Amino acid sequence: MQNLTRIAAPALAALLTLSACATAGRDAPLADGSDVALGQRAYVDGPLVQPVAVLEDSRCPMNARCIWAGRVKVQMVWIRGNGNKQPFEATLGEPVQLADGQFTLESVRPEKRTDATIKPGDYRFSFRFAGGL
Repeated sequence: MQNLTRIAAPALAALLTLSACATAGRDAPLADGSDVALGQRAYVDGPLVQPVAVLEDSRCPMNARCIWAGRVKVQMVWIRGNGNKQPFEATLGEPVQLADGQFTLESVRPEKRTDATIKPGDYRFSFRFAGGL
């Protein structure tokens, strides 16, 4: 019996390590909602969301004078617990009803400039969710 325990313990430890690695690998691309790229999934104080596309970026460039601050609209997907994806739009600074709370696109980086074009891969978003879930 003692020999069996000596053999089984290392095998059990190896299985637990592999299990932990598989779980970590599956969850690795998730962000925390404070620095999220297009296509990246993020837990935002409860819901799992993913920004899919920038629909509008009419912000006033930081090196220009404008009469309107402009806005940013992002196509989002809420990934529900059952795996279903529900699309919605988020506009910078405007709360959106999502589940039993409010989801807000809080910031967009980088700042817009007149002398540079922002590539889709350069965008980073910060989100907040206030509510239950």
